[in-house]
Amino acid sequence: MSKEKKGKETENQIEEKRSQIKISVRNLVEFIFREGDIDNRHGQSVSPEAMLAGSRMHRRIQKRMGSDYHAEVPLKLVIGEENYDLVLEGRADGIQITSESEREIDYSSNFNSMTIEEDMNVVIDEIKGVYLKLEQLAEPVRVHKAQAMCYAYIFALQHDIERIGIQMTYVNLDTEEIKYFHEDFTFAALEEWFDDLIRAYKKWSDFQYAWRILRQESIQKLQFPFPYRKGQKELAAGVYRTIKRKKNLFIQAPTGVGKTISTVFPAVKAVGENLGDRIFYLTAKTITGTVAREAFELLRKGGYQAKIIQITAKEKLCMCDEMECNPVHCPYAKGHYDRVNDAVFQLLLQEDVFSREVLLEQAGKYQVCPFEMSLDVASWVDDIICDYNYVFDPNVYLKRFFAEGIRGDYIFLVDEAHNLVERSREMYSAEIYKEDFLAVKKIVKRYRPGIEQQFNHCNRILLEYKRECEKYKVYDNIGNLMFYLMKLASELDEFLQRSTEFPERKEVSEFYFGLRNFINMYERVDEHYVIYTEHMEDERFKMKLYCVDPSLNLQECIDRGNSAIFFSATFLPIQYYKNLLSTKKDNYAVYAETAFSEEQSLLLMGSDVSSRYTRRNQSEFERIAQYIQKTGLAKKGNYMVFFPSYKMMQQVYEVFQELDGGNVEAIIQEPGMNEEKREEFLAEFLAEREKTLIAFCVMGGIFGEGIDLKKEQLIGAIIVGTGLPQISNEREILMDYYEKRMGEGFDYAYRYPGMNKVLQAAGRVIRTIDDVGVIELLDERFLQSDYRNLFPKEWEKRLVCTVDSVEAYLEKFWEEKQ
Repeated sequence: MSKEKKGKETENQIEEKRSQIKISVRNLVEFIFREGDIDNRHGQSVSPEAMLAGSRMHRRIQKRMGSDYHAEVPLKLVIGEENYDLVLEGRADGIQITSESEREIDYSSNFNSMTIEEDMNVVIDEIKGVYLKLEQLAEPVRVHKAQAMCYAYIFALQHDIERIGIQMTYVNLDTEEIKYFHEDFTFAALEEWFDDLIRAYKKWSDFQYAWRILRQESIQKLQFPFPYRKGQKELAAGVYRTIKRKKNLFIQAPTGVGKTISTVFPAVKAVGENLGDRIFYLTAKTITGTVAREAFELLRKGGYQAKIIQITAKEKLCMCDEMECNPVHCPYAKGHYDRVNDAVFQLLLQEDVFSREVLLEQAGKYQVCPFEMSLDVASWVDDIICDYNYVFDPNVYLKRFFAEGIRGDYIFLVDEAHNLVERSREMYSAEIYKEDFLAVKKIVKRYRPGIEQQFNHCNRILLEYKRECEKYKVYDNIGNLMFYLMKLASELDEFLQRSTEFPERKEVSEFYFGLRNFINMYERVDEHYVIYTEHMEDERFKMKLYCVDPSLNLQECIDRGNSAIFFSATFLPIQYYKNLLSTKKDNYAVYAETAFSEEQSLLLMGSDVSSRYTRRNQSEFERIAQYIQKTGLAKKGNYMVFFPSYKMMQQVYEVFQELDGGNVEAIIQEPGMNEEKREEFLAEFLAEREKTLIAFCVMGGIFGEGIDLKKEQLIGAIIVGTGLPQISNEREILMDYYEKRMGEGFDYAYRYPGMNKVLQAAGRVIRTIDDVGVIELLDERFLQSDYRNLFPKEWEKRLVCTVDSVEAYLEKFWEEKQ
């Protein structure tokens, strides 16, 4: 096809607004040209992580260039296929235009409409930040060169150029050393190469187009799968309106509202109206993901045509005894990229729901890594159920969707979003330990003696920090340390590139990746961070880049999609969560109506008991034990008691055992329970028994949220204390940070996180409209306005009691329920 004809078709198709299949230049070339093995034995060298860490380096290089260099040039090409337009877009790092004659070029005019004369030379510059020592790079990486060639083709086509050059600019991110590769092409050669590339991709875009038609038609007829509960229709409508307006919504949704289907259904309908193209359902726990999958399955039974995947963690999908992702130790890693595209395409043709079993079967058939294949499958599905990490964590997120920085038509549904505050702080923080440098130095010097000096530099500076630190110490700047950390990382990268096999490789690799993560996170450090050192209880010395306010980092991720819906049963105070999860000031907030009546539960507040440290004594433990005993004997059934710590739980448990005299059965949560032990613990609530069951648990632990015990399985929750996090250096740093900025230090560091645990624990009791139960708040502090103001609307009807009066209240409540 001639340049003239192809260009004209492109213009006409944009005007016609035909159906479009979009892909970025980078994703296209990485998808078509990848080959060979998965191999974790090398450093990060030219990995996507290196590209991301190099964004600031890009800007530095671009600024050094003259006026004839145009940085960050957006390029877009619309290719007309029979039924749709394939839209290819990206951003060239730089385009340099010079003239062979003395004639001066006017660079101030609109760059995209600029006329390229015959005496002008055009070079497309592709900058790649790498950790590899540049003398090891004999030629450009194939996919990098292909990316530059795509940009060169698009620019040459749109500006009618017969010859064009590409330049690969590799920069070592540690040393800032630069190496160039230059190559010139005729337009004819580029066109032939580009047409082959698009032909290779055509079966994938054809599949996308055909499937999208099926999906959109199915959504038009889709109906809500149940009769609407109280407030549910309004909630679903609010979600739809938010997506339509491309805004973000925070929903306080009490248990029983049916928040999963109330968010999934309007999001699917929004996709049907072309307000989005892919839904990410984000969860903190696997169990929540299962509920989401059931909601999508309900819609599929109602006619919804969709491809759905729940991403499973790598360790749960790995088919090897030990997770060693390289061709020596894993047969599925060897040649993985040579076979995986065929495996994915066949799977897409034969399945709509990609369960763990389906993925494992296909991976075995094609001898590919099931985890990596599952991420590739995710690129082609409509609905992705996954952990928060896959969207928000810079070390884990799905780079196929988010690495380019180009906004996608994504809808984010963030379930149990109260968990995202602490989770995101972890994602965007990084730490190093002085002792690790000494341990890894001992290993590496046996194989590479010269590297010892770099470890010594880092250790010496950390030793100086250690001597300055009594309890913990906050720093404004650690530039001297960062200089030597980068030098050490560079040496380690080269060492790992060359030394692929040695016994301690795993330990050295883990140290190296932790070091890289620390260096990468330092690029993010701003006023939302606190840098501090601390002496740990195990006598190790830590330095941490602590992301105290994750809102900016999260907002960058949210901005990659169209809309985000955050929802939780415990989202109070809503302003606290709005401040920490987003920087936008125009986010919406909704308090969904509960489907439950006040008569279903009895809320009692004990005024004669406290969990304060100063009050933790034998007489206090006895009073709490009496509350538990009297509650359990008032009506036979299953109860949970939640404590602020394992220690206090054990202390009260021992007193209770002496007090009880065998009238009830008691079980107690153990620290670090594995999955089997957890299931055994929860199975006790399903068993038939003649006595009351009292389960002693820790607030904020594995049984404090996410478990669903209905009707007679649980009829009461006793919550001891206000849930305040234990005092620690990190909590004190948080408190100081928010006190200085907002005057709410104690609230942000202690009270709000504590009350969330209380609300979660209380939420275990009433799960359905048929449930009846008691909730007891045992701490005098709940009577204070600072805590009462954080109560949900459903707690307006509450009674104050003492250990002497609690029996009468319980007796009256249970009599009324008979």
